[in-house]
Amino acid sequence: MTTTETRFTRSDFQSNQEVKWCPGCGDYTILASVQTFLASLDVDREKHVFISGIGCSSRFPYYMNTYGMHSIHGRAPAIATGVALANPELTVWVITGDGDGLSIGGNHIIHALRRNVNLNVLLFNNQIYGLTKGQYSPTSEAGKKTKTSPLGSLDHPFNPVSLALGAEATFVARTIDMDRTHSTQMLQAAYEHHGTSFVEIYQNCNVFNDKAFQILTGRQERDANRIYLKEGEPIVFGKEDEMGVVVGVEGAQIVRVEDVGIEAIAVHDPARPNPGVAFALSRLAHGPSGPTPIGIFRRIQRSSYGDLLVSQIDDAKARNSSASISDLVQQHGTWTVE
Repeated sequence: MTTTETRFTRSDFQSNQEVKWCPGCGDYTILASVQTFLASLDVDREKHVFISGIGCSSRFPYYMNTYGMHSIHGRAPAIATGVALANPELTVWVITGDGDGLSIGGNHIIHALRRNVNLNVLLFNNQIYGLTKGQYSPTSEAGKKTKTSPLGSLDHPFNPVSLALGAEATFVARTIDMDRTHSTQMLQAAYEHHGTSFVEIYQNCNVFNDKAFQILTGRQERDANRIYLKEGEPIVFGKEDEMGVVVGVEGAQIVRVEDVGIEAIAVHDPARPNPGVAFALSRLAHGPSGPTPIGIFRRIQRSSYGDLLVSQIDDAKARNSSASISDLVQQHGTWTVE
């Protein structure tokens, strides 16, 4: 939990490495948000571990004055799982991108989510491959013209929040790199969640995909397009909260509040056991291509993989207190070849 006075400032979490992202990259803002947030906690730097894969976002561990590892392409969740299970006292952060995490790393992401390993996944989504210079990614919109799709991409893109919800993640949220207040709120909620937290961060790549999220970040557009999900409150948005969201058999739909009445507007409840409503909200926008929800889509409690593993080991020890390793190995499915 945060305290009014802590032992740390942001500089305590800044390493001595030169930050080497393109000038103006949204990664700088995310880095500052994470460092400032960690400084607000009364938690030793040695208790945090940052594991990354490959890509622009994966430089992150170099810039954190904590433990960390720049691992291999797409495998950060697997390595982070090992760290989290080996030392449950650590706070484990997975730093990945839409390319690293949703292409070669797609299986690792969904299995970490379904297992509910106690770690935090921050997925930087800029809808492009940045490190390899501008190829279309798993979240690039259909028709995207890039070096690898000069006539336009034929691929249908992933919706990362929908994917996480489909994998039965216990905590799923979305935020924006430039909204540091909201980003910090999402980091706090993810940190406090026991189990896997998944936070998609819309991140601008000003070199290869500039202004991909203009409708959410532009001064003239953002008020009309940011749908803040607030627990226990009606889902309304717009400069005067004139627009709202209703959820029915056809999914989630955007309406004018005056047309249906405030009582018809959905009240946000991320603790619903069934992820159906959260999934419907995640389908309101794809890309984004219109009014887009940000905030916590789902937050439920379920035993973490680590807790279940410890319980299973303790149970096995209690039931086989006098057994040797050899006895345990040979108790089922063994035979002798003569």
